[in-house]
Amino acid sequence: MGQITLNQVTKSFGDVNVIPPLDLEIKDGEFVVFVGPSGCGKSTLLRLIAGLEDMTSGHIAIDGKDATDVPPAKRGLAMVFQSYALYPHMSVRKNIAFPLKMAKMEQAEIDKRVDNAAKILNLADYIDRRPGQLSGGQRQRVAIGRAIVREPAAFLFDEPLSNLDAALRVNMRLEISELHKQLDTTMIYVTHDQVEAMTMADKIVVLRAGNIEQVGSPLELYRTPRNQFVAGFIGSPKMNFLTDAAAAEHGCKTIGIRPEHLDISRESGAWKGVVGVSEHLGSDTFFHVKVEGSKDPLTVRASGEVDLHRGETVFLTPQGEHLHKFDAQGLAIR
Repeated sequence: MGQITLNQVTKSFGDVNVIPPLDLEIKDGEFVVFVGPSGCGKSTLLRLIAGLEDMTSGHIAIDGKDATDVPPAKRGLAMVFQSYALYPHMSVRKNIAFPLKMAKMEQAEIDKRVDNAAKILNLADYIDRRPGQLSGGQRQRVAIGRAIVREPAAFLFDEPLSNLDAALRVNMRLEISELHKQLDTTMIYVTHDQVEAMTMADKIVVLRAGNIEQVGSPLELYRTPRNQFVAGFIGSPKMNFLTDAAAAEHGCKTIGIRPEHLDISRESGAWKGVVGVSEHLGSDTFFHVKVEGSKDPLTVRASGEVDLHRGETVFLTPQGEHLHKFDAQGLAIR
């Protein structure tokens, strides 16, 4: 079991209120991602759940039991940090087994759990190596293995992939997602990378200045953002925004349109613009087009290779059914 409930949880550092009153329910077996810009409070919130930070007020329940004053070691949670925190003089086996040794578990049970974790994480061939003989991805798997053997109610991941290069991050994303399916255990994952959030989560919690802006599935947040902040944060490349005349035509303060929902043409369209930088990715081409009414160039996603060049005049037409409208407070208009 791994149901976690936060009720009116707050955290202050002196006069600075980092987490205003916050409610959140995480269901057993869910993969929940906390995402938001740097300083939004996502790591602090994770540490409050882990018990590594004291709450200023509020309550946390784990599987229906009040865990507010329960010390970290007794909450039944396992945390995987950004730094691997492995013992360099110990083998992979001893690193994974360390928390069980500290708990004075019988050796037969330790061996069983370590071997099982090594098998799940494809570490069996490296079990006698030391961390210095492993790649970054392998070291992160050892850190995850050390959490697995504890058989926790939930896993807490604090930006575990930020030390890895781009290719390894993609591989580890897939491995952690597959691990979630295998273990069927609650996972809470903190990241500032919304691509990680979109590809891994069952449920995303978008945070800004300690407040929850929206909670929902990746596609729910992508298709129906509650406000302009969520609309601009979720999606890569991010949503385009226009104000002034273009927005006034639709009876709102700001309109938003995603790059894939803009049609580009040399002949005619709703908005006239000039092509700036082009990014050719093979399967897609991204054009950055300067149009009136937008402070920043609009990003247009075209399929495959499109023969447009810097300085060309083009016309953009938004697909009306995909247009997002926002009022003066940045709230979505439905």
